[in-house]
Amino acid sequence: MKLIIAATDGSQVAERAVAIAADLVKTINAKLLIVNVSEDKLSTAQIRLIDRLRISEGDALEEISGRILSRAKSIAQKHGAANIETMIGSGHPAKVLLKIANTRHAYAIVVGRRGAGPFKELLLGSVSQKLASLAPCIVIVAP
Repeated sequence: MKLIIAATDGSQVAERAVAIAADLVKTINAKLLIVNVSEDKLSTAQIRLIDRLRISEGDALEEISGRILSRAKSIAQKHGAANIETMIGSGHPAKVLLKIANTRHAYAIVVGRRGAGPFKELLLGSVSQKLASLAPCIVIVAP
């Protein structure tokens, strides 16, 4: 069975990527793997908050990833995807997604486009650009 990977960071463009991946999965009868990759970086304000709540950074990152993945799975299900797996990764998103794509023999990766500055409509984000250049499979970049 073919595997489609959808990467999400919880943003609107990532949610569009999940929806596109779910539509593709349904069309070609594939399995969907939704991945959230944390770079293990919290802001100073976030660190102060979790210190006040007396939870570890790891627990906080896991909770955030869990919520992002839960929402993404719900979106995928609404788009008709049935065979869905979720995964939390840690590290640089492009490197983690490339490793997963290689080890799981992915058919495609669907990721959101993220631009910066006045040319954001013309540029891919660093993660989508690296995936498009280095992935061993089809890469679909959602607008």
